Amino acid sequence: MLYVAPNQTTAYRIKDYMETEGILVRLRPIGLRSEGSYTNYEILVTEAEIEEAQEVLNQALQVRLYCE
Repeated sequence: MLYVAPNQTTAYRIKDYMETEGILVRLRPIGLRSEGSYTNYEILVTEAEIEEAQEVLNQALQVRLYCE
């Protein structure tokens, strides 16, 4: 597991970004259902890509923090 996204929208944004960087991603809903969707989503990548995925995610999160 790479990351736990707080909602479906965030999970899909991360998934889309990671896939544009060439990293295969799978989402797994976890937690209780709230208003038709799960509350959290695990962002899953292969063991072989975990280090690269962590670097890409960290870069994406830093850029997002600076843009807000």
